[in-house]
Amino acid sequence: MTPEQPADAQGDPAGPAGPADPLDDDAAALPPPGGDSVTALLARLRTLYQRAEEATERFNAADEALKVQAADTKKVTARLTTARTDLARGRAEAGRLAREQYQGRAAFSSFPASLQVLFAEDPQSALDQGRLLARAARDRAGTVSRLEGAERRAGALASASRKALDRQQSLAAAQRVRRDEVTAKLREVEKLLASLSPAQLTRLTELERVQTAGAQRELLGSGVLDGPRAPSRAGAAALRFAVGQIGKPYVWGAEGPESYDCSGLTQQAWAAAGRELPRTSQEQWATLPRVSLSELRPGDLVVYFPGATHVALYLGEGLVVQAPRPGGKVKVSPVAANPLLGAVRPDPDGEALETYAPPDLPAGATDGGDEGYDRRS
Repeated sequence: MTPEQPADAQGDPAGPAGPADPLDDDAAALPPPGGDSVTALLARLRTLYQRAEEATERFNAADEALKVQAADTKKVTARLTTARTDLARGRAEAGRLAREQYQGRAAFSSFPASLQVLFAEDPQSALDQGRLLARAARDRAGTVSRLEGAERRAGALASASRKALDRQQSLAAAQRVRRDEVTAKLREVEKLLASLSPAQLTRLTELERVQTAGAQRELLGSGVLDGPRAPSRAGAAALRFAVGQIGKPYVWGAEGPESYDCSGLTQQAWAAAGRELPRTSQEQWATLPRVSLSELRPGDLVVYFPGATHVALYLGEGLVVQAPRPGGKVKVSPVAANPLLGAVRPDPDGEALETYAPPDLPAGATDGGDEGYDRRS
């Protein structure tokens, strides 16, 4: 499966793709290396990695939804606590007044208004007191009624939020199961790779690199990335952050600071530049403004595979900074290391810098396989 020629970044803006179809066979059933079997093994391995990344991004989306729902439930619970406290305070006040009347301290106010005026030393004060008591009684009744209504509404909202949280937890559990199934397939492949001799592994990695190099030559030869490219101020900041993470390992669902997955790196890089991005590569592709590759500038996000299951930051000069795959580390790769889907721009209103010096790359920034299974990475 050679990396595909990139689209012009004007594809279908639909959301994340649905679950991939299961593989017809397991990694253990793959033919042994040698001859054309190396090509078959590479194609199967790429498919497994792609489907594993799809499962990871679906898990990331479910986990993010769970966090949002948990935060909403916490707010609802706080409002419910406040409403119940106010209600208890209002009932305590009403009880105090009831006790005063029962104990006789408010006996005078229990007489009809005509008798209060007749027996009072100061009839005008009695009238004023009567009006105040009547108003207080109305206020208390209204307060209790409002508080009881607030309790009912808050209780209903809390119940609904708990049910929603249960649904999100169930979804997250299902995503973990799907992710674990794909991880099991990856482990089978990795076990097979571990059994290969150094010469056999070299043949496999060289085939991947030869195919990537061919796709990269074809892309650069098209001229679509020609010309000087400068990022916006925010894009430059995002790239400085991403370059600073080079060498850190790829880890499922990681958002830093010690490890990342692909969309965790792009999200945190742009967060360092002051821009909040969605958590997953599919959401980044679906919600951010698209740009054609002829307009691509450093800091933009390059999205891969038909399901938008992988994402990287464009560094310039036909290179990206990415968290590749399990077994790999954050590194600089050719932009055509994976089948390109298109590109998006997190800051469409940001103006390109007039002068720009790319960040210095650390030693070994391009070391290791872009495929993520190179033992030397």
